[in-house]
Parts: sequence; C-alpha cells; structure tokens
Amino acid sequence: ASAAPRVGDWVIAVGNPFGLGGTVTSGIVSARGRDIGAAGPDDFLQIDAAVNRGNSGGPTFNLAGEVIGVNTAIVSPSGGNVGIAFAIPSETVSYVVNSLKTSGKVTRGYLGVNIQPVTPEIAEGLGIKETEGALVSDAQPDTPAAKAGIKAGDVVTKVNGKQVKDARDLSRRISSIAPGANVKITVLRDGKEREFNVSLAKLPDRRADNASSRGDDSADQTSLPRLGLKLAPANQVSGAGKEGIVVTDVDDSGPAAERGIKAGDVILEAGGKHVSSPADLREALSAARKNGKNVVLLRLKSGDSNRFVTLPVKQG
Repeated sequence: ASAAPRVGDWVIAVGNPFGLGGTVTSGIVSARGRDIGAAGPDDFLQIDAAVNRGNSGGPTFNLAGEVIGVNTAIVSPSGGNVGIAFAIPSETVSYVVNSLKTSGKVTRGYLGVNIQPVTPEIAEGLGIKETEGALVSDAQPDTPAAKAGIKAGDVVTKVNGKQVKDARDLSRRISSIAPGANVKITVLRDGKEREFNVSLAKLPDRRADNASSRGDDSADQTSLPRLGLKLAPANQVSGAGKEGIVVTDVDDSGPAAERGIKAGDVILEAGGKHVSSPADLREALSAARKNGKNVVLLRLKSGDSNRFVTLPVKQG
C-alpha cells in the first residue's frame, strides 16, 4: 500500500472460507498494532470484515485496490466469525518475502537490551513526566547497545527520529530493521535527551536460563515488614555474587510481592545508587521520602536478566 491504513478505513478481505474460493467480505480497520500473543513482536491489524476458517493467507485490500495485509487469525468462542479478525500488515509481509528471496530465511535486527514499559510509578522514580518510550533494564555486554553507550536506566524515546510508544513498539521497530543497518537511537538519561548511532547485529537464538540466587540460613538477614521483605547482603549468600542485596523471603501479601519481587532476586540499585546492604536500601527509601517522592526505583537482577520496579517509600 502507498500509505499506512488508518483506524476506520474501509477494507475488503478475500479468502477461501470452508472451501468457498474467492469469497469477498468488507469491513473497517478496527485497530492497529494489536498483540495477540503470537511468537515474536506482534503488530497486527484488527479488522471487522467477516473472516472464517480458510481465510488465512488471503489478502486484505483498501478501497484503492492496494494490499494492506494478509488475513491470519480470528478471535471466536465458536470458531466462526464474530467481527474480530487480524491481518499481518503489508510492510511486514514485504520484509519477510524479500528476506526469504534474498537469503532463504528471515533475519531480524538486534539491539541487545532488556526493556520494559514505563509505568507512572517508574516515571516518577526516574523523575520524568511522560510514560512513553521503553525503559532499558539491562544493556547486555558486547552488544550493539552496550558498544554505543546505551545503559540501564535509559529510556528509549525515538528510533531514527520517530517516537517510540512503548516497549513493544521498540521491539517491533528494531526487529523490522535488517542486521548491519545503522540506526539513530534517542534516549532520556537524567532528564536530558542523548543520541546514539548504533549498528544493529543479527538477532541471536533465544537462550533460556532459569538460574536464581536463594538466601541461606547463615546470612545476616534484615526484615522490612511493611514492605514484606527479608534481605541479606549478596556477599553473605551462596551463589549470589558480590554485588547488591539478596531478597531472602517475600510476604505474599506485601507491597514487594504485588510488584513481582521474588525470593532470590538481587537488588542492585535503589534511587539510582548502588546498594550493598539493607541499610543502603533504608537510606534510599528515606531520601526519596524527604524529596517528596511516593516511590523509590529499584534495579533488580532476576536470574539472568535485570528489570526495574518501584517500592512505596511510606511503607519502608
């Protein structure tokens, strides 16, 4: 298509439902950028044209006769049409087809960061107003991001000058760019915009690592009952490494558990500062409280990945 479809645009779907070849139905674009839980970064068009079993692989046209997508899936309790169908956008199809023609496989760009959404609480912890963009929870060593200077705590706001809506949007954008391409990444760091030129690598095979550090009875544990946490210095816990504070136990009904903190997680930073003891965390909570903040931002290590969470300072 010459232009991206807009929500409300009329569309025509063609397919082979129940073996009835050349069936044509019409509807509108109901939404863009839908995530339906398929493998990889999702970016589906949602349409309400009648789509049934057998429509998959058929084209979706706009009223100019241009292909804007390929029919892929439906949501239906009965297996029949209920007006919720999904199509792969034509730009995604073109990228995949061209990759298959060129190399016989689909290769995707790789930045080398773990990312997460910017929630209102995390935005407050970072001292920023907007919740758009993607928060870098970890820049993996020897990856394009790390080599360019991107680091944990940066909020990616633009790719090649175009605004990044959220973490999913960043994943989709990067994966649709060919490895080896140079991209301009704009981030917010300490409230200021910075730009990095990054040469993307090839997306590596996924690796699973479920290792986690657990507390032991010999560690000097400290309780923060209002937060529902028991903590110990990492250097006193077997297998936890030398940096940070290990979460040795979590009250399932406490604020920490509500935010997804688990036993075995390691708190690396609190309020933007490295921590090595429970006293350091108490100090960070106190400093945030004195500065009028409702939350303090923590950087956690969970297994082999890092992420950011917030804790309420009034309960520390």
